[in-house]
Amino acid sequence: MKKKKPTYYKPIISILEELCKTYPSYGLGRHFSTAFSEYTDLWGVTDKELLFALEKYKAELQYDNPPHQTPEEELEKIIKDGLSLNLDQED
Repeated sequence: MKKKKPTYYKPIISILEELCKTYPSYGLGRHFSTAFSEYTDLWGVTDKELLFALEKYKAELQYDNPPHQTPEEELEKIIKDGLSLNLDQED
């Protein structure tokens, strides 16, 4: 029995969907450009290499930009509270 060759299409699509959902302000062009910036030409790159590059890029994004960002209202409250601090008084 011949062993079936692995396909990387679905995992690649899955990562792209996840990136678009997690980082909606980033367009696909930005994801592609950054993920494959180390490649001078994608013509001969295998699907396995494409998947690896996307996984690496996703991991770097998660490390640099955690998706759990502070809501805008909470940021405004933090700034307002900070501005109302009286730093001239000693306790």
